[in-house]
Amino acid sequence: MSTPNSTTKSISLDSYGISHNRIHYQLSSDDLHRITIEKDMGKEASSGALAVNTGEFTGRSPMDRFIVEDDITKDKVWWGNINIPFEPQKFDKLYDKVIAYLNEKELFVRDCYACADPAYKLNIRVINEYPWSNMFAHNMFLRPTDQELAGFDPEWTVVNAPGFMADAKIDGTRQHNFAILNFSRKIALVGGTGYTGEIKKGIFSALNFILPVDKNTLPMHCSANIGEGGDTAIFFGLSGTGKTTLSTDPNRKLIGDDEHGWTADNSVFNFEGGCYAKVIDLSKEKEPEIYGAIKKGAILENVIMDGRGVVDFADTSITQNTRVSYPIYHIDNIQQPSIGKNVKNIFFLTADAFGVLPPISKLTPAQAAYHFISGYTAKVAGTEAGVVEPQPSFSACFGAPFMPLHPAAYAEMLSKKMLESGVDVWLINTGWTGGSYGVGKRMELKYTRAMISAALSGELGLYSYDNYHIHSVFGVAQPRECPGVPTSVLSPRATWNDDEAYYTTAFKLTNAFRENFKKFEVYASEEIRRGGPQRYAF
Repeated sequence: MSTPNSTTKSISLDSYGISHNRIHYQLSSDDLHRITIEKDMGKEASSGALAVNTGEFTGRSPMDRFIVEDDITKDKVWWGNINIPFEPQKFDKLYDKVIAYLNEKELFVRDCYACADPAYKLNIRVINEYPWSNMFAHNMFLRPTDQELAGFDPEWTVVNAPGFMADAKIDGTRQHNFAILNFSRKIALVGGTGYTGEIKKGIFSALNFILPVDKNTLPMHCSANIGEGGDTAIFFGLSGTGKTTLSTDPNRKLIGDDEHGWTADNSVFNFEGGCYAKVIDLSKEKEPEIYGAIKKGAILENVIMDGRGVVDFADTSITQNTRVSYPIYHIDNIQQPSIGKNVKNIFFLTADAFGVLPPISKLTPAQAAYHFISGYTAKVAGTEAGVVEPQPSFSACFGAPFMPLHPAAYAEMLSKKMLESGVDVWLINTGWTGGSYGVGKRMELKYTRAMISAALSGELGLYSYDNYHIHSVFGVAQPRECPGVPTSVLSPRATWNDDEAYYTTAFKLTNAFRENFKKFEVYASEEIRRGGPQRYAF
């Protein structure tokens, strides 16, 4: 067994049913890095980062995510194939089995918290089977001071046992892996999977229930940054759409890259203390801030390295969902604390696999509500188990897998906040141009950055509607010109050079929008329904 350093504190887990003393509490990132390598569970990259393989699962497994149906959740959660109910008695038995399993293991325990705004602080204890999973928790959650640790009282506990395999027939799971939230016991139970994203997404899902129900605060699957003038920008989008990349801007301070709350007094706070970025095709030239954050203290997941530890970021032989986690202070230009006010711009990011949406368009309030509820993007290969190539997908509120309440509840809160703050809302296609996936190419990052910069600076807002083209299929306002972007790039139809093929594909997507929105129509006003595409394919 590896020996912790002399300054390591001790902790008892007797209250959890764990009675042995092979427990490492609050180890440093350096110690966890070292122990992982000593146990032959990871290797050091040439950058100094720790590289690990998460095993069977290299992404989330949405069909194996459950919420315990109890007095707290039964009448509030939007039950279905996203929020799958789990019996309390089954949870208790499974939890006891996991604890018995962990009682035989060397453990790594960390006390940390979520929510940068002290008014919303959520104390968390994370119990890990693997040292690198605990290092991930160090990177991704907020790190308490020694003074805060002295009186630390965890409100929620994450119990993480990647090596424990459930028996589906006995335990009530779908298969051997599981991620279960229990709001009565305030436990996130994760087993059978080494994918670290399940750890942070468990707490994110819990906050997505707690904040709107108890705190009148909108939880958001988004990144955020703030300009020199104090204006905050929010970037909604699913994995692979560019949240981390586009919010990490050398000219603006990063608030956070994935999970935030928007309070009643118009402030935005980060839930996390780190970033979890995709690194597929990462380069120093295109994404220097993220590239530079990959150093000692960062964890690379499922990447391929040569004998010298040099990472080939283009190699997707394990998964396309290659990742890095790092504490937010690995980025030079950050907002401290991770709180911003004065929200001025919202960007909905979508990786349109059809290649028919404009690269940037301005939305009316009704269109903004419609697109928020719809949450259109493409599932990127490897982000979820079983996805091997990009697929067009709708995920309500750009984060349905993490939203316990009905999407209408979040959409109503967002609409109210947009109205109160008078924000400009933009739809950004970071996906394909010149044709659908397999024919066209991915939108160039330099053009997307230029469009967002123009929106943030107000340059696009200076144009009257005479300088916008109302898209004949989607009804959105598409700018005719934008500084730093060729005019031809702004028109998706022009990039195809085949009007018939373009409109056939565009109508195909509008029909998909309509079909998806049917389940929300009863909750949406006539104005919001008209915010969607109005033309049908014949």
